[in-house]
Amino acid sequence: MNLESLAQRVDEAAENAKPIKQLSHRNAFDLDQAYEIQRLAIQRRIDRGEQLIGLKMGFTSVAKMEQMGVHDMIWGRLTDSMLIENGGKAALSKYIHPRAEPEICFRISKDIDGEIDLKDLDEYVDGIASAVEIIDSRFENFKFSLEDVVADNCSSIGVVVGDWKTPSREISNLKMIQSFDAEIVAEGSTQAILGDPWKSLQAATRLAAKYNEPIKAGHIIMAGASTAAIFLKADSEVHVSVEKLGDVRFEVI
Repeated sequence: MNLESLAQRVDEAAENAKPIKQLSHRNAFDLDQAYEIQRLAIQRRIDRGEQLIGLKMGFTSVAKMEQMGVHDMIWGRLTDSMLIENGGKAALSKYIHPRAEPEICFRISKDIDGEIDLKDLDEYVDGIASAVEIIDSRFENFKFSLEDVVADNCSSIGVVVGDWKTPSREISNLKMIQSFDAEIVAEGSTQAILGDPWKSLQAATRLAAKYNEPIKAGHIIMAGASTAAIFLKADSEVHVSVEKLGDVRFEVI
């Protein structure tokens, strides 16, 4: 089994918006190898001129972990090509079967080279914002195993971040609403993110250290979704409102 060739497959699927069959159908690989496939696929993007801007967390709800039969979160890498300006546009033609989910985003103020205790995280964060993540599995019918989704960079494809607010520890039960064209399509609370989004950030420092992925000053960390992801539709506006943190929106074209 050639991990580089598997990385090429998922990278080309994302670049060309063409779905592929699950890698695990013909290849047996474990979770560590899945993260190596992810790293190699993202390196291909970096070699084309993209830059790393942070990380995203996945499986940050107990229900999702139980559904997938795992006991820990997963994570993926974010590059600058995934960043969509708040109020900007996202073209459906760039994606395969994209969905949007409301999230919380942290901005890192200084380099993190290892796991940080929950109580010490404040000194590493200089902003918190409402956000939307666009996810888009590269696999046919949005079906995958745990190893597949990790190899596929945890379905990362787009990130929209709202205005940065002063960091606060009081974000463990904020109401979150996602609307399409002013119609509410999902409602939740930040409590769904491990009971407290700061715990997701702490897990990010642990997992990044485990896989030798430094978190740099200026990076952003997407803490995970508070609701189910909703399929995007053309010619619509996606709007997310987070209590105390404000609004974020983008247009689907």
